[in-house]
Amino acid sequence: MTEWIISILLLIGGSFVLVGSIGLVKMPDFFMRLHGPTKATTLGMASLLTAAMVFFSTTQAGVSVKEILISLFLLLTAPISGYMMIKAAIHHKLESIERTKGIDNIEDDV
Repeated sequence: MTEWIISILLLIGGSFVLVGSIGLVKMPDFFMRLHGPTKATTLGMASLLTAAMVFFSTTQAGVSVKEILISLFLLLTAPISGYMMIKAAIHHKLESIERTKGIDNIEDDV
């Protein structure tokens, strides 16, 4: 039963990472391109690390703390780094395409 759980988590994680990577390559501008790595890839890595945690918890004695710490680090730093990159792009007045939503809500620097 554990092998099935690990396999499902690995497939889900791999799918999310694949979708996030394709989004990074295929999206037309920087603002849209940032959604792939910050959303889908973060969830994919969390799923892969959960599968590793389940595997190592069943094969070794005790809970695998390394995977928990890596997951927490990724889930905290990926959104923050994405936010900082968006703020830098806004500060440098990076151009976007017309389909990018939310550009009207950006305040001008005074």
